[in-house]
Amino acid sequence: MRVVIWFVLLFVVAVICATTLGANDGMVSFFWKVHRVDLSMNFFLLLVIESCFLLVVVMQGIRSLVGLPKRARDWRAVRKDRQAQASLRESLAHYFGGRYSRSEKLAQRALAIQSASEVLTQDSEFTALAHLLGAASAHRLQDREGRDAQLAQVLALSPRSANRAVDEGARLLSAEWALDDRDAPRALALLADLPPGVARRTHALRLKLQATRLGRQPQEALKTARLLIKHQGISAVAAAGLMRSLAFESLDASRDVDQLQKVWMQFDPADRRDPFVAARAATKVAQLGAPEHARGWLRPFWDQMDDFSADERVVLSSSLVAAMNGIGVEWLPRLEAAVQSFGRESAVAHAVGTAMAQLKLWGKAQPLLAQAAQDEAVDVRARRQAWLSLARIAEQDEQMARAIECYRFAAVLHG
Repeated sequence: MRVVIWFVLLFVVAVICATTLGANDGMVSFFWKVHRVDLSMNFFLLLVIESCFLLVVVMQGIRSLVGLPKRARDWRAVRKDRQAQASLRESLAHYFGGRYSRSEKLAQRALAIQSASEVLTQDSEFTALAHLLGAASAHRLQDREGRDAQLAQVLALSPRSANRAVDEGARLLSAEWALDDRDAPRALALLADLPPGVARRTHALRLKLQATRLGRQPQEALKTARLLIKHQGISAVAAAGLMRSLAFESLDASRDVDQLQKVWMQFDPADRRDPFVAARAATKVAQLGAPEHARGWLRPFWDQMDDFSADERVVLSSSLVAAMNGIGVEWLPRLEAAVQSFGRESAVAHAVGTAMAQLKLWGKAQPLLAQAAQDEAVDVRARRQAWLSLARIAEQDEQMARAIECYRFAAVLHG
């Protein structure tokens, strides 16, 4: 289509020239001293047009000739830039391929090519990326000195770079490498220096969670885990197990009753409603010598035993056994309700039987403890406690043969 248009335009020009110049009888005369040159008007116009065309060609030739050195410099700069970019891409490919030594060498080669060109040295972003890739390769090769040296150069280039993503990536990588070195304080310090927007990103929160767990800061880890859950950085299934595990770590780190109560009150209501967390807290506080606090934390759960699964009832029952000292008769209604609903579950029978024995209700305690002691599905420690409780009940009834038999069963389980 374009060729047709050009032919049409050529025909139009030919027609115009034929109609205007065909009958042109004009003359152009040139005088130089005694000489005179006469030219037809048509020939003169052709000479003018050809002269203008020739002048333009000559000017373009001179401009090209003058600009030849600059174009040569630009061509060499482009060539070096392509070589540097190719080395950087190849280095990245080898890094992902696990060939870290070759990746580091290619990153250094890219930097060497860049430093040989004055134009390329102004690209601070390329320099930072090459150093960052070299530092990552050195980290994989366990070359911590080389890694830290290149990382320092990346951070030194950050103020000159207009792209903040390189600086943020370098800081996040440095925190991740500190975690690989098992250096939790340094990782936390690096994460604390991040801008607020970067520190709230999912990857930064995950690194902070790892650092706080490594540094044995379960309370801070709990806060970070809640932020991750809020940002949907953890699946719902993993979140429940993680929060429970962190709560356990917080509770186990307590050394006295006051500290444990403070940790318990710092938990979210959702954590305090978790039967596993409440049972762990009650067991811990009972071991620290405050069984009344343990029973206070367990009371709401025993009032609603129908709402929990069998596994949850097992841990609640075990926790109540640990907090049995000093239990009062006010617990009788909920204990009787629990055994009426879940009397066939040996864990519940063991807890209720132990409580009945504590309240000196031997007749009610004996069948429940016997059920727990004979059930092999029950934990060995709980079965041994049940046999010991049965032995003491037998001694109260002056049934020494029965007491000796119960002690023997307890000793076998202990062995």
